[in-house]
Amino acid sequence: MKQVLGGTRAARRSARAAAAAAMACLVSGCGLVGGPKVLQPDAPQVMTVTSPVFDDIIPRMFTCHGAGISPPLYWSGAPPGTSSFALVVDDSAAPISPYVYWIVFDISPGTPDVPAGLPPPGAREAENSQGRARYDPPCPRGGRHRYRFTVYALDSRLRLPSGVGLKEAWQAIAAHAIARGRLTAGAGSRAAR
Repeated sequence: MKQVLGGTRAARRSARAAAAAAMACLVSGCGLVGGPKVLQPDAPQVMTVTSPVFDDIIPRMFTCHGAGISPPLYWSGAPPGTSSFALVVDDSAAPISPYVYWIVFDISPGTPDVPAGLPPPGAREAENSQGRARYDPPCPRGGRHRYRFTVYALDSRLRLPSGVGLKEAWQAIAAHAIARGRLTAGAGSRAAR
């Protein structure tokens, strides 16, 4: 009986390790659950994402240590066939990784930016890691974190309802991504003012 129990424990440990490895692969590929997706051969694999208010350090007003509003973002380089955009803001180094602060989807293909403090007109928001369909500002504690602002060009509108669950939104974005761009910036408890 002892060998059977020991074998069962070992099998459980192996299953847990395999599940953890699978999750790491799924999340790391394109930053979304569902793993890497082969982009169309003629589409640019990387779009350009910028912000007029930061390059490397997110100003305090866009974190929980300030006003906590979403920062303005701009993008360019979407390939032909782009039917909509999605934006995912996350911290890949969070203790529970990735930690998602904001998902905005069904952004019109003619929209080149997200203004400060709100999503673009007509866009929808999915639940974040806190279960809220809104921007939750980064709130770093215990040192600097690196936050990713990733814009995905999608080959269709997702047509999911506002407030859709995090995993469902991630999977839909991954299934329709044809290009992406990313701006990565740090923030700390003493973020720039």
